Amino acid sequence: MGTFSQTVVKRYNDLSKEDCCLSCGKALSFANVQAGETCVDLGSGQGHDVLRMAILAGDSGFSYGIDISEGMIETARNNASKLQLKNVSFIRSPLESLTLENNITDVVISNCTINHSLDQAKVWREIARILKPGGRFVVSDIYALEQVPDEFASDPKAVSECWAGAVVKDMYIKHILDAGMEHLEMLEESLPYEKGKIRVASFTISGQKISNK
Repeated sequence: MGTFSQTVVKRYNDLSKEDCCLSCGKALSFANVQAGETCVDLGSGQGHDVLRMAILAGDSGFSYGIDISEGMIETARNNASKLQLKNVSFIRSPLESLTLENNITDVVISNCTINHSLDQAKVWREIARILKPGGRFVVSDIYALEQVPDEFASDPKAVSECWAGAVVKDMYIKHILDAGMEHLEMLEESLPYEKGKIRVASFTISGQKISNK
């Protein structure tokens, strides 16, 4: 595991037992999870959205939580056990190489997680790979108003703090389209604001995997 991953994991392991909200968005509120669907949350943290999706999907559906932090995975599994939910699974995995089968899920959500990746294009290719043809995603994240200076983009601590890994909006959209997505819709978008040493905007975007892929 590289320095970047180690730094991110340490931050979230340290926070895994705290009663806190680390999300920058509310992707689940736009996901419209239906009974019988298979759902995935990338960067699932303590698992709260995964558990909500499991309840919405019902016994005929299933909900996966993906996180790189062992501490977060342990906390999420404990939370699922308390609710006696059986249609959930929490998997420790980097976003760039998900240990899920092709075409397995109806919906993927994520909240302020993809910006941590050093290969965001690969993350989007993985999202497309696990989505069923026509499957949908709802992702909340941030984008930078201008390219992040190398001194911050190469600083693992700054990346772990959810700002230095941000890419500009056009690049973010390009990653999504190049992965094989369509029908993109910007559901929410904030005014620019200062975060760390840069200016960013928060947004929530949805779309679908191209049906014939």
